[in-house]
Amino acid sequence: MKLRCERDNFLDALATAGRASSGRSGGPGVLPGIRLSLTGDRLEVTGTDQDLTISTEVVVAGQADGVVVAPGRLLTDIVRALEPGAVLVQGDEEELQVSAGRSQFMLRPYRSGDFPQPPLSTGETVSLSTAGLAEALRQVVRAASSEDTRPVLTGVLMAAEAEGIRLVATDSYRLAVKDLPGAKGVLSEGQKVLVPSRALSELQRLLGTGTDAVELHLGVHDARFSVGQVKLTTRLIEGDFPPYRQLIPFNYPNRLVIGRESFIVAIRRVRLVARDATTPARISLRSGTVHLSVITNDWGQAVEEIDAKYEGAEMTIAFNPQYLAEGVEAVVGEEVVLETIDALKPATLKPTDKTDYVYLLMPVRVA
Repeated sequence: MKLRCERDNFLDALATAGRASSGRSGGPGVLPGIRLSLTGDRLEVTGTDQDLTISTEVVVAGQADGVVVAPGRLLTDIVRALEPGAVLVQGDEEELQVSAGRSQFMLRPYRSGDFPQPPLSTGETVSLSTAGLAEALRQVVRAASSEDTRPVLTGVLMAAEAEGIRLVATDSYRLAVKDLPGAKGVLSEGQKVLVPSRALSELQRLLGTGTDAVELHLGVHDARFSVGQVKLTTRLIEGDFPPYRQLIPFNYPNRLVIGRESFIVAIRRVRLVARDATTPARISLRSGTVHLSVITNDWGQAVEEIDAKYEGAEMTIAFNPQYLAEGVEAVVGEEVVLETIDALKPATLKPTDKTDYVYLLMPVRVA
């Protein structure tokens, strides 16, 4: 393989593909590698940890076709350190040479035959709006668990609904539900799949590249998203997602309408005296105003008064401040609705004028 490429273009491709293997950069065998495959003037750059694969293409000046699996992080660091301009890359199974200006590097590649290949695509591919999917992922992925003790909670449920698809995530302390009306044809009637939240977090990064549509292909055990020149393939999670519908109450007797931005700023301020992320934020609900407070035995307390509209019984309800802030941030609009039953039952955050998103949050018991 032999090619010439602009450093910045090459670096972008390496960084994008490397995000699939960076989590296991010290892993066994060939997994820390990045596969470089040159055909004509198109260089395909691929990284994988076998659960997640990211592949992207970049236009280069190709001189000799070939395939090399390079040590991914080292190659990326080298290219990043080079002076701007053209980079010459050439190599085979025994040696990979990278040079630019007066700098020259020789690397030992991995065996290309050991590099895992993503599953072959079969079946139908559908298109989704980039803007709609990006917003849905922003609102939902945050609620997925990052703990591997319950793998199904690390995924985002994609389920067919009458008007489109629904995305759902929960870590057992909070729940996010987002409907994408009009996204028909993605799933067949009654179909459900569980997509790893890590893969969808990487997809969020890709959706900011300016493309108008995302192509989605669902296989039996995998899902592939195509965004421009980048393809992201992930294994689906096997298992039963919790029956989330029964967690969302139908009626709430207490309703608070509050400015989204002022609420977020107030939460951030009172959190300054919190000992850690689990110190609860208390919301005292009464007609006309809301008092938000954090109380600690070691550092003292912070209280903030916020103008709001409240209808219901006077009460004080407490939440994990991080989960509360992330829920408020996820809501779209100038105002946020907080609905409660009492201080111990799940509460919900939602927009004032839409019904396509709900963020359910478990309260924290306080004295």
